[in-house]
Amino acid sequence: MTAADKQFPPPPILTHPSASPPILVTQGAEGRLYKTTHLLPTLPCALKYRPPKPYRHPALDARLTRARISAEAKVLERCWREGVPVPAVHAMDAAAGWLAMEWIEGVPVRVAINAWLGDAEGEAAPTNEKQEEDLVDLMRRIGEAVGKLHKTGVVHGDLTTSNMMLRPRGSGTPANGEPEAATQDGRAKALEGEVVLIDFGLATQSMSDEDRAVDLYVLERAFASTHPRAERLFGAILDQYKTTFKKAPSVLAKLEDVRMRGRKRSMLG
Repeated sequence: MTAADKQFPPPPILTHPSASPPILVTQGAEGRLYKTTHLLPTLPCALKYRPPKPYRHPALDARLTRARISAEAKVLERCWREGVPVPAVHAMDAAAGWLAMEWIEGVPVRVAINAWLGDAEGEAAPTNEKQEEDLVDLMRRIGEAVGKLHKTGVVHGDLTTSNMMLRPRGSGTPANGEPEAATQDGRAKALEGEVVLIDFGLATQSMSDEDRAVDLYVLERAFASTHPRAERLFGAILDQYKTTFKKAPSVLAKLEDVRMRGRKRSMLG
């Protein structure tokens, strides 16, 4: 047990006899994500837990935790019903601060793109048109997923390639869950799969073109900083977004305004 677990032990649901020993996947300022099981030892699940915050008044902290867990669950359920590729909600206890969701197999899109680019090996990005089309196809899948999300009336709030998973189709997933090495065949396989949007802790329900444009701008800036060698292909995301979401033209017009404000802030420091 870590020092953090001694101060804020995991919720009792993780110590239930029917659950597998939890694995801490990641820990942030607001919460922790565990891999465990739900109902059956063969059904993996992701459990998001918001531990108490000692710097907040206990009553305020409890109220905020309940509100945020409930809001995230409602957004996920709405998206799932409308066919947006998101994890299904299994169970929650807002008062206890946890939300159990479908475990998404695969790798983050960020990892897959960098493996394809050969960043881990320091290799140059491939110039073969057929190979590049594999990456463009992934861009289209990202654009489709975001278009479906906005069509549902939800904005993510933190759209990055770290908050997207590539869920493999079929049985071609490497046993260790890592993308294959950046060989010619490995590059193509590294980009296969369904794009699933994850981590809706900052998501809101909104029909505002401004909010949708800010969502796209966050993704664009995150893409430029994380995958600068593939930044020129970002337009493929927006092209597919327009195909998927019929109200995209007004959102993209607003995106130009958001970009302008972003450039002004950069110039002013």
